[in-house]
Amino acid sequence: MGKDLGLRITETLQKRGMTQKELALRIGVTEAVVSRYVSGDRDPKPEALANIATALNTTSDYLLGIEKEEFDHPRIRRMIARNASKMTEKERKELIDALFGEE
Repeated sequence: MGKDLGLRITETLQKRGMTQKELALRIGVTEAVVSRYVSGDRDPKPEALANIATALNTTSDYLLGIEKEEFDHPRIRRMIARNASKMTEKERKELIDALFGEE
């Protein structure tokens, strides 16, 4: 994993306008731990990697470099499945409208 994972985390943080500190708070670790993940000094355990992906609205496969594109159908499906229980009714309706509404 190492540096490539750290680079993808950093790039995704920047795209989301999020700091390492905010990510740390969302996944329940210290900022120092996130810093070690980003620098490649420490590899996250699978559960931590899944939490990072969820917090960044992406997938573990993307962060690991398995998926090269950040947005594709399987990724979006997994994100919806992973996050549906956390969505409000309004967010669900907006998502359904976005997916099935007219362009």
